[in-house]
Amino acid sequence: MLFDTTLLRSFECVAQLGSFTRAASQLNLTQSAVSAHIRRLEDQAGCALFARSTRAVTLTPQGQTLLGYARAILRLNEDAHRHLGARRATLHVRIGASDDLASTWLPDALRTFQDVDQGRTLELHVSNPVFLLEAMGRGELDIVIGCRCKGDPGGRTLWSEPLVWAFAGNRLPDDRAPLPLAVFPEPCPYRDAALAALARVAREARIATVSPSLGGLVAIAAAGMGVTPLAASSLPASLKALGPDAALPALPSVDFVAHVRPNLPREQEALAEAVIEWIVRAREGARTGRAKARPRGQIT
Repeated sequence: MLFDTTLLRSFECVAQLGSFTRAASQLNLTQSAVSAHIRRLEDQAGCALFARSTRAVTLTPQGQTLLGYARAILRLNEDAHRHLGARRATLHVRIGASDDLASTWLPDALRTFQDVDQGRTLELHVSNPVFLLEAMGRGELDIVIGCRCKGDPGGRTLWSEPLVWAFAGNRLPDDRAPLPLAVFPEPCPYRDAALAALARVAREARIATVSPSLGGLVAIAAAGMGVTPLAASSLPASLKALGPDAALPALPSVDFVAHVRPNLPREQEALAEAVIEWIVRAREGARTGRAKARPRGQIT
């Protein structure tokens, strides 16, 4: 018996998100439809694929085995469609995003969107949001997604999250010396917020590292050479969010916003709006997943 790719796609999504509810939201289906897909797939497989409890949905050993095959089958099916020209790209959306998003969960969200919307292509540009907006003004981008501190005008607010002080350990390099900072180049709302917060409490600081990439800032902080202000969603496993014991001032929240180029063709504008909605849902799924994975006491 051949496995139905529609059922496999629902199975892969539930396995990835650990939730029938979130999978239904991501697939734009009802929860009952996703549950029905899983029951049919379990009937085809002749075994239970998930162990369900009131708190979690986890794969059974048989489910773990099928997941590898499911991913391979889905990728091969998509490759076949692309190479045979079964679906041809008819719409193209150019997206600009800040490096902290592009270096974490955003690329996977965009990949998944293209999986379910074949025939439409996405193009990602990564840079400082100020430069991306300039490119949009020249007609080179259709969407720009990045952050701004509260109070700044412009853009449609998608979500808000706190900034945190990120470092490799619980102790600062030397609390008697100016605080070494690892920051993005100007203009940067994270950098501005950090310097303003330190100035309010008269905490002396110095710029130790400037890097246009999140990877560079993380490497410096992980080496103990600087503290970096990051959005909570960008905090990697190699760093910790410093708590009150570090005697650093609280940082503000930041708003992540979307800009859409005016006067897009109607179908392209509809696709741009669908991409933005998809990104917001994917960010919520990524945030929820981190909250489950992190030990108590860490900022989520």
